[in-house]
Amino acid sequence: ASLSWPALQDVLRDLQRNILFNHLGLGEDQMGLLIRPDCADLPYFLRAYFAFKLGLPFAFSSCTRGQAGQAPRCLSRKHSLLALEDPSGDRVRRFDHFLRVTLKDTVHSGSGRTLATDDFTDTYAVRLDEGALRPGTIYADPYGHILVAAKLVPQEGDRAGVLFAVDGQPDGTVARKRFWRGNFLFAQDDVAMGSPGWKRFRPATVERGEVTLLTNAQIAALPGYGDFDLGQTTTTPTAFYDRMDELVSPAPLDPERALLSVIDALEEQVKARVKSVDNGEAHHAKDRERIDMPEGPAIFETTGPWENFSTPARDLRLLVAIDVANDVPARVERRPDRFVLAPGETPAAARARVATRLGAELQKRRFAYGKSDGTPQTLTLAEVVTRAERLEVAYNPNDCPEIRWGAEEGNGEAATCKRRAPGDQRRRMQKVRAWFHERRRPPR
Repeated sequence: ASLSWPALQDVLRDLQRNILFNHLGLGEDQMGLLIRPDCADLPYFLRAYFAFKLGLPFAFSSCTRGQAGQAPRCLSRKHSLLALEDPSGDRVRRFDHFLRVTLKDTVHSGSGRTLATDDFTDTYAVRLDEGALRPGTIYADPYGHILVAAKLVPQEGDRAGVLFAVDGQPDGTVARKRFWRGNFLFAQDDVAMGSPGWKRFRPATVERGEVTLLTNAQIAALPGYGDFDLGQTTTTPTAFYDRMDELVSPAPLDPERALLSVIDALEEQVKARVKSVDNGEAHHAKDRERIDMPEGPAIFETTGPWENFSTPARDLRLLVAIDVANDVPARVERRPDRFVLAPGETPAAARARVATRLGAELQKRRFAYGKSDGTPQTLTLAEVVTRAERLEVAYNPNDCPEIRWGAEEGNGEAATCKRRAPGDQRRRMQKVRAWFHERRRPPR
């Protein structure tokens, strides 16, 4: 099942899902607090919430985002023992202010991409083993997205293992995602990216009223931890994904079952995008003003309505996901050792078999989005894949949903479209289209 909520607050108010519901006995989860983290805020909000409930120390840093030639780095540290700016004596309201103002205004995606060799950071790089994938480990991708590991479902028989994570979006949506190349990007092409990959929050200690976070060397020597490791900083994307495949599914897989796992993830990603586009349409229905489009790389990371309702980063990931799905047959031929082929079957024959199944499965999977006139439009995953080129310029919330789903102008599906992005924005989208066509996000 695809699990998604409009905001983290909806999960926290569900006593069936929140093991710390009303843990303090103050009715704290029934006070209607608005807790809507985006992807970078989510791991910090979860950690702060846990610390608040159990009375544990919590520390976080003010960091740069990284720029040409410089990785993100942290400049100063704050912690939960400091007096909050809000003078209110109400414990829950003070925590609410801490989340919405103090914490949210401080952390961002650069906080998770600091260099693995740096000690003055909130997180540390971990060794790639099963222990590193335990719940609470964060994944910082090089392009500014953050996810939090939630559960590893072991491989069983011919069923692939599944690593689940959760993430937030600029519009507040919180959803469960599965690990695969389309969701978890990995690259080390630019110093400004810092150190992407799997990381954990540093253990905290309290000394004389100050919260101190352990250094890399201290963590490496600490019983119960000892998992600090720089291996991810020197690996290639291919080696990283191969290692993750081995961790999630240690035994070779039936190639068609492996294919279905990838298609499941692609379908999950497409259906999540339906909500993102719908949110943009809901905003347009309330406020019909044109949303301003930032210049250059800022389209991926800004504030305001564009950040909340455009989808350039999500669409870039979707394009990568399409490439990954299309590559499965070739991967079966490249890595036959990772798959269980039929007796006497050659890698080339296995590739052809998987390619046939890929086409059939993409044609079978369907979903629907809401058109401009409110009627549903059904598409297959195969249609989404064939529209990849048009989806390179489909992230602008000023466009109608038909255009955002790659409908070809002039055909029946697009006939209900009544809104296009302004000409100057469309020209700028064409100017930066190469980023999407080449599946690369520009440096800041």
